[in-house]
Amino acid sequence: MTTRTLSIRQTLRYRLSPPESPGDGLVAVALHGYGQAPDAMVDYTRKLLGPSAWIAAPYAPNEFSLTPFKAFSEIGYNWGTVENWSAAIERHHEILLALLDDLRVAVGTRPERTLLMGFSQPVGLNYRFAGTHPSAVRAVLGICGGVPKDWETLPLQPIAASLLHIAREDDEFYSRDHVAKFESRLRLHASDVEYRLIPGKHRLPRNLGPSIAPWIARIFGLSIPVGEPT
Repeated sequence: MTTRTLSIRQTLRYRLSPPESPGDGLVAVALHGYGQAPDAMVDYTRKLLGPSAWIAAPYAPNEFSLTPFKAFSEIGYNWGTVENWSAAIERHHEILLALLDDLRVAVGTRPERTLLMGFSQPVGLNYRFAGTHPSAVRAVLGICGGVPKDWETLPLQPIAASLLHIAREDDEFYSRDHVAKFESRLRLHASDVEYRLIPGKHRLPRNLGPSIAPWIARIFGLSIPVGEPT
């Protein structure tokens, strides 16, 4: 018995939230974590960046049941599994390229005003994307994710985007010793890298503003809502 692999067309869906007040041209492409869905990421990013940004949040390509034995199951989405990770990387890049192309037509997106961000599973994928397509986005924000295991040997182009990685002190999936190496590892392919270690577990921080506001101001020249860190 053999296994055959075919490439088939897949529909890309994404949620698009327009500015709630006069915009400044910033577009945030926000990728959700494993088992999540785009709406939560849209809400989170809106609170983080404020009312003037466009926010685009794609559905990850793999749909699965979070409650498989219930009549009306809750659905989650993921970007791939260990068994198909090579294909997942390729699909992730295809999704982002198609999404950015559509945003250029729909809202006039420009790479220099585009922020790519992700929580958990897509963080490493986003870093790969920035090294494969170095002119596609201006900055990449990674929250509670990892750096690819093969990062040191990847044949990437020099990453032009500015990178900010947010790690958490009590992350259940990444120890402090492990995340402490992320900044130096990212610098192997990127010259503009910042790193923050903040309190909390493997969750989206409820108020990330104080940690990223100086970075957003430096990269995009924008002010974002800043409350007390939690």
